[in-house]
Amino acid sequence: MLSARLSFAREEGLFELPEGGRVCVFGARGDDDLSLLGDQVQVVQGMKPDHDALGALGHDVVVAPDGTFDAALVVLPRARDLARDRIAQAVDLVGDGPVWIDGQKTDGVESMIRALKPLGTIGPVISKAHGKLFCLTGATLPGWHAETTSLEGGFITRPGVFSADGPDRGSVLLAGLLPEVMKGSVVDLGAGWGYLSHHILHRDGVTALHLVEADHTALECARHAITDPRASFHWADARTFSAEPVDHVVMNPPFHVARAADPDLGRAFITAAAALLKPAGHLWMVANRHLPYEAVLDEHFVKTTDLSDDPAFKVIHAERPRRGKTRRA
Repeated sequence: MLSARLSFAREEGLFELPEGGRVCVFGARGDDDLSLLGDQVQVVQGMKPDHDALGALGHDVVVAPDGTFDAALVVLPRARDLARDRIAQAVDLVGDGPVWIDGQKTDGVESMIRALKPLGTIGPVISKAHGKLFCLTGATLPGWHAETTSLEGGFITRPGVFSADGPDRGSVLLAGLLPEVMKGSVVDLGAGWGYLSHHILHRDGVTALHLVEADHTALECARHAITDPRASFHWADARTFSAEPVDHVVMNPPFHVARAADPDLGRAFITAAAALLKPAGHLWMVANRHLPYEAVLDEHFVKTTDLSDDPAFKVIHAERPRRGKTRRA
């Protein structure tokens, strides 16, 4: 989508960057083609799968901008406040230079154009492939930088992290159904900003806790809230994370890619959890009740039990991973 609009804009003579200048790209996805931006590109991307995919293509990929830049490109995320923050960062970085902004209609690109028109100069707007690419210059963006939100219990969140306004109802339900005693080591797979980890560390018998999270910002929020010396933090894709076998895995797996539901994400989390567990290990997970996870749970575990009668969520306790179906570190 982004590459189609960039190519069209370049062909039409509408896309221009300062010759030989450095370009900072915010939020590019792992499969985005950035070749039209030249060879002095730095990509700011905090989602581990996209970060690694872009790095494998040879890009300079960081979690925060480093240095000075002559132009910027912002790929709009779904979260409005995160989008505004990225645009404000880009404007700060380039001063009077161009800030190009790209997004799908479903990601709010049209409303973003309307919001920016009174605040700066909107240049060419390229409409193609169900989205728009446009240039912003001379902008003043008061109040567009993201603020940290403080939650009860010492937690903090930032715009764009999952459930930034407070704990997800599924996580609250799962936390209340965890056993009072959880002996041994635990992995919080997809730990977010640390809500479930906090509750895990209050269970008797926990000797070590690994927080695994792909979103760098969410993991930094968790570091702020979780100061227990038994906790260790891993910026990693939960689907491919490996470690020494543990006694328990706890998780509230995601099930969306952009706006589309994708149960394969949850299935991949279940497969990964089985691989992380000891032969007598336990999986504790919550999921929306309609998601079809039973087949993959039966494939990877000897026994599964639904602990909840909640109409919206199922809380699954799965025991004893089937060794023939799992990968090892």
